[in-house]
Amino acid sequence: MDSSLFSSILEHYQWLLSLYAAVGIMAVTFIGKRVLLLIRAIRQTQALNKQAAEERITRSFYPPVQKKVRVWGLLTDLAIFVLVLPFCLTLEAQPWWKIVLDVFVILMVYDFFYYLTHRFLFHDGPLGGPLIWVHAVHHQQRNPCRMDSSYLHPLEPVMGLALYAGTIAGLAAVMGPFHVATIVITWVAFSEINLHNHDLMEVDRSPYKYLKYMSFMHHVHHARFTAGNFATISLFYDWLFGTYDTGKGYKKKQ
Repeated sequence: MDSSLFSSILEHYQWLLSLYAAVGIMAVTFIGKRVLLLIRAIRQTQALNKQAAEERITRSFYPPVQKKVRVWGLLTDLAIFVLVLPFCLTLEAQPWWKIVLDVFVILMVYDFFYYLTHRFLFHDGPLGGPLIWVHAVHHQQRNPCRMDSSYLHPLEPVMGLALYAGTIAGLAAVMGPFHVATIVITWVAFSEINLHNHDLMEVDRSPYKYLKYMSFMHHVHHARFTAGNFATISLFYDWLFGTYDTGKGYKKKQ
């Protein structure tokens, strides 16, 4: 490798900022969960999902699948924090509105490509998408609970995390490096939204109606392999592309 190229790579390799992001993600997740558990409705939802999870882990085939997913997920996380994020981060001061805007852009761009991947690789097509055999593992759970968000073929979390990392890298190449806080917020957001979409949730009163709605719509997706609702951050792309499904199917399937 040319020495000047190697020097340029090292100059832009911000490993310490990647470490800050990892610590920030763990801290926000840890503290956030404990703060949320102060809310009665969240505790009720947690108890409901814990009860379902206790039943799941009695199935002999269930724990090995989750163990394999955790290993592949951690290896992919490590690759992202070592090979991708160090080139995409900054600690330069930024106005709050730019961080908010960057978070919105990252999540919506990620969700667009997630929608396409989920729909056309995992579901759609005369015989299903080309990777239907991968996604079929996840869809064994017709009425999922929170734990089922990680009941997957090991290739699926690798693809999902790579999609997020690719979104960050691609946007950083165009928009410039993102503040560490932006990455912390987007990582926690896309992780927790995915977890919540699988939640069993009975609370259906303000201000929890939107959370109940998102959970319900993802359960519609799980109930039938031919159902819509392919996006994960919001259902905007399902509305835009005609795959919004309240349980009656979307127009292609009707």
